[in-house]
Amino acid sequence: MEEQIISALTKLEENTDFKWDYRHMGNDLDGTVDLYFNDDRVNFTIELKKELREYQLPKLIYHNRMHNPLLLIAERIFPTIKEKLRKEKINYLDGAGNAYIRTKHYTILLDGFRHEEQEKPVTNRAFTKTGLKMVFYLMLHQEAINMSQRMLANATGVALGNIKNVISGLEEAGYVLQVGKKRQLLQNKRALLDRWIAGYGETLKPSLHLGNFKLQAGHPLEVLDNDLIEPGKTVWGGEPAGEWLTAYLKPQILTIYTVEKRNQAMVKWKLIPAPNGEIRVYDKFWKDEAADVHPYAPELLVYADLLLTGDPRCIETAGMIYEKHLKNEFGEY
Repeated sequence: MEEQIISALTKLEENTDFKWDYRHMGNDLDGTVDLYFNDDRVNFTIELKKELREYQLPKLIYHNRMHNPLLLIAERIFPTIKEKLRKEKINYLDGAGNAYIRTKHYTILLDGFRHEEQEKPVTNRAFTKTGLKMVFYLMLHQEAINMSQRMLANATGVALGNIKNVISGLEEAGYVLQVGKKRQLLQNKRALLDRWIAGYGETLKPSLHLGNFKLQAGHPLEVLDNDLIEPGKTVWGGEPAGEWLTAYLKPQILTIYTVEKRNQAMVKWKLIPAPNGEIRVYDKFWKDEAADVHPYAPELLVYADLLLTGDPRCIETAGMIYEKHLKNEFGEY
């Protein structure tokens, strides 16, 4: 983490001659830095990201209000996100030294510095479609990482031959802590959760999508709870699950996870394929006796679903779910 911060600040100094003094805080903050602009010294709170994603913007806006002035440091920031950061007056610095920094007397905008080309990294097996399924289970169950490979395979539905690769991937990425000779725990869990959500949204969730639908005429949405939901087999995700968990959100898009096949679901629930239909059906990819007693997906997955919508009302609901159900496990929101 410190290496990424120091590397980005060094690039900034190379590009501008601005001096800096970085301090690691050792708590929920990623550090602070004094930047020297001619005779001015400005202290910034650092928010570190490997690669900023769209769904993380609302939380970043909140942190910018709480820790102003904030300096976001990320290895890469896509141009469209840079525009949104500038609109929200959020300072940023990327790994190539591109920056937007506002102070009382200065506004610095640097763009066009190219990232050094690196060899394409080997894909970490923990964040492939298969790996993401297993990591989801490990995040739900703290001690699961200490299960035998065969037990993990049975619990997650992941092929036995892939179990070791996923664990090794987590170890290589710094998410596994060795406790004694025979016990391991997940560590850096907040960062792991963020990385899992990004991978889920980009890689796993699209592969689970069975289709978008609407209901046949005369078949009202209200009957879906009775006709469709069966804990352990077909459950709500996203907005309907958010309503269940908070009694706050009024669903507009109905996300469903099911073990039913597409054609079976269409006949059973009287669904009509519709590209923009409000009913979004996905393959239920997890097996979990503890979680499968509810009419909704595990809270961790509901949280991810809501964040990935990018909708402010869904993100607000996600924050409520995090505070109530996830904060003790993954740290402050």
